[in-house]
Amino acid sequence: MATGTARGPNEKLGALLALAGISNAGLARRVNDLGAQRGLTFRYDKTSVARWVTKGMVPQGPVPHLIATAIGGKLGRTVPLDEIGLGSSDPTPEIGLAFPREVPEAVAGATELLKLDLGRPARRPGASGWWDSLQGTFSVAAYSTPLARWLITPVDGTVAREAERLAGAASGARAAEAEGRGYRVGHADAAKLRQAAEEARRWDSRYGGGDWRSSMVPECLRRDAAPLLLGSYSDDVGRALFGATAELTRLAGWMAFDTGQHEAAQRYYIQALRLARAAADVPLGGYVLASMSLQATYRGAAGEGVDLAQAAIERNRGLATARTMSFFHGVEARAHARAGDAAACSAALAAAESWLERSRPGDGDPDWIDFHSQERLAADAAEAFRDLGHVAKVREFTARALARPTEEYVRSHGLRLIVSAMAELESGELEAAVDAGNRALEVAGRISSQRTRDYLTEMLRRLDPYRGERLAEDFLARARVTLAASA
Repeated sequence: MATGTARGPNEKLGALLALAGISNAGLARRVNDLGAQRGLTFRYDKTSVARWVTKGMVPQGPVPHLIATAIGGKLGRTVPLDEIGLGSSDPTPEIGLAFPREVPEAVAGATELLKLDLGRPARRPGASGWWDSLQGTFSVAAYSTPLARWLITPVDGTVAREAERLAGAASGARAAEAEGRGYRVGHADAAKLRQAAEEARRWDSRYGGGDWRSSMVPECLRRDAAPLLLGSYSDDVGRALFGATAELTRLAGWMAFDTGQHEAAQRYYIQALRLARAAADVPLGGYVLASMSLQATYRGAAGEGVDLAQAAIERNRGLATARTMSFFHGVEARAHARAGDAAACSAALAAAESWLERSRPGDGDPDWIDFHSQERLAADAAEAFRDLGHVAKVREFTARALARPTEEYVRSHGLRLIVSAMAELESGELEAAVDAGNRALEVAGRISSQRTRDYLTEMLRRLDPYRGERLAEDFLARARVTLAASA
């Protein structure tokens, strides 16, 4: 990766390295490792870091973000590029990461993110889009401030907003005309956004995140939701508007997560949580925290995943429906399992089962939790026991999870089959593993999901001990074709 011209010593970077107790060689090694995790090849060494510090050389592309992530990981907090003297390397690195205390600032921060044209060029040479310049910026530490502020104050005061009205503006004017013109937002506007979210959720479950940037969700947020947030509305309408926008924003994050765009997902999740606070919708905020937990756990930060899931649970006691609480505990169990805590995992699963048994059709569940069922809980349990290495339990819960296969949740069905196959491999049951794997390939060929590809790739890695066996080699050949076709 090219490095820019010298600017004089970067005293900020040097000071923060000293504060974090990181040597030049240690930083170089961490940046190389972070790059490798993202499919990038770097060969930095202590001399490279010395040039950054003593001569002020500026590494290009995602490297400044990787430096900030490496130092932030050691300090246990988010490190902005300005703090390491590299803020000028990316004019917009912090978009979407703030969690403002006050509603007006929250509106400004959210709309700044939602209004981005995902296809516009990034502000660096050779980039194809702004989001591409964020590669390598994901840091679980960025969730610390949003989590703390949510726990302290999960609901805002009034969110009513008055803006200059456009003379002669007719009721039902296009949302795109709302910005700066005082359009009076009504419940019908929020209802349209909720309907869009519901349709997009169904599509995502059936076909995967796909190219989230070309989906209708970011476009709806940019062209419809963001201008509405800048219009005029009463407190009642505002709560509904913030809630609907939070749902769509969380879904955009989920789709980005599913396609491996963790940097974008993180920004959407943070803004979705802030919007849920303005909506006074604590259960929805818990759903966002659960999504953050799944991402943190998936990225190897299981401890933080536990914290996020438990925050969702604690703030929702007496507020969320039984089905919703069951899901939160299921997410907690997943994080405990990845952290290797079998006792805590079992306790969380028991709580999830207990809450789900208490759920009733008339509970008033939010639409976004309709996917959570006995089959979904069994699927979470199977994955948890896979991480704990309990093969018999994986078989038991996978059978329950796949008892009623449905076209509505195709991606989930495929993931469960791969989890089952990996467990069978761990127990030495190659034939059973290949059988589940072949069924998973049929699903993987129908959806667009980086998570599914990642799971399948992990299964192929676990097939290494069986290389040379006809059954394994035939499956590997078929899997490679499926992975190539879905890339």
